Amino acid sequence: MRAICVFCGANFNGDPLLRQSVEQLAEIMVGHDIELIYGGGKVGVMGILADAILSRGGKVTGVIPQFLMDKEVGHTGITQLHIVENMHQRKQLMNDLCDAIIMLPGGFGTLEEFFEVLTWLQLGLHSHPVGILNTGGFYDNLLAQMDVMVAQRYLKPTNRKLVISSADPVELINLMDKIEIKPDEVWFRDRNLT
Repeated sequence: MRAICVFCGANFNGDPLLRQSVEQLAEIMVGHDIELIYGGGKVGVMGILADAILSRGGKVTGVIPQFLMDKEVGHTGITQLHIVENMHQRKQLMNDLCDAIIMLPGGFGTLEEFFEVLTWLQLGLHSHPVGILNTGGFYDNLLAQMDVMVAQRYLKPTNRKLVISSADPVELINLMDKIEIKPDEVWFRDRNLT
């Protein structure tokens, strides 16, 4: 992996375990010469992650819509900052610039970004591995809901397996690095949910 897109919150709840996970993720990424692609913010978990990568000498590319720059939440100290017109362009460019995607704790925006690119993967529009850094069990209920979707036949087991999760940043990166995704097999294989 050369560049990982990270979706995460514009807020930070002060959780020391989350801060430690972010620092570990930054250490792994910089140690493996992996560029961070993210939402371009200087606030919340986004800002903590960007600063952790920068402080270790890593490369950080942000993508932010103009209206958020106007609110002065853009991080102007990163390696490269792309300013786009809207949220959809932001997601598309972030996806285009990366070859893997990770979701950290966040709110509605984080979930929306993650599930859109996960849907793109399911539809074969990209082949990036998709992972969840499940720090402190933050996403346990979300992962359980995915299992409910499979059990009730709204989600194919093959597509559920596309979501890689771990509470350990090292394990998550290793799992994502080993997976091989063939987009043409995801959507069209096993259309029958029974």
